[in-house]
Amino acid sequence: MLTNPNDPRVKRTRQLLMQAFMELLEQKKNVSSITIQEITAYATVNRSTFYAHFEDKFTFLESWMREKFLEKLEDELPNAALSDIGSLRTLILIVFDFLFCTRPYMSLADRQYETLFELVMQKELYDLLFAWLSEQAEPSVSRKTVETTARIASWGIFGAAMEWSRQPQQSSAEDTVKDVLVVVAAGLAPVTG
Repeated sequence: MLTNPNDPRVKRTRQLLMQAFMELLEQKKNVSSITIQEITAYATVNRSTFYAHFEDKFTFLESWMREKFLEKLEDELPNAALSDIGSLRTLILIVFDFLFCTRPYMSLADRQYETLFELVMQKELYDLLFAWLSEQAEPSVSRKTVETTARIASWGIFGAAMEWSRQPQQSSAEDTVKDVLVVVAAGLAPVTG
């Protein structure tokens, strides 16, 4: 792998690969049918360039999912950070919307990637919640308690959004988010006081 991800050439090449993948995804409508060869051909780079940036298709997809999710967070959540219960609600809505928008591109053949995407999103949720809770926590609350609370809340938000995205016609995102927010806020209360 290239050692300097801040090098403009590295950024440009990664962006070419990501853009090629997005365009192929729009055409094919599922992740598993897109090959590394197609991505590199579409991006007009050779396969060895792909492997200089990514170990394999899984690491590429992990990076793609993280980048897309973080872009959505930056676009819709002020400073891509939590500050109060309103921003927590916004975060939950973002997760629901993100999964709703990506679900059409996940065919039965793509189930092999679902766990990878789950881990990426849950990790980003955990990081956000942990940073916020660390700032908000009462002085008597241990770091371990903050970590555990952030972990449970991140999985709770993600799990609820994942389940909802499988059958969104059963209830509106807004109603489900309202219910999730009540439960998550109650779970955070012992840490934040």
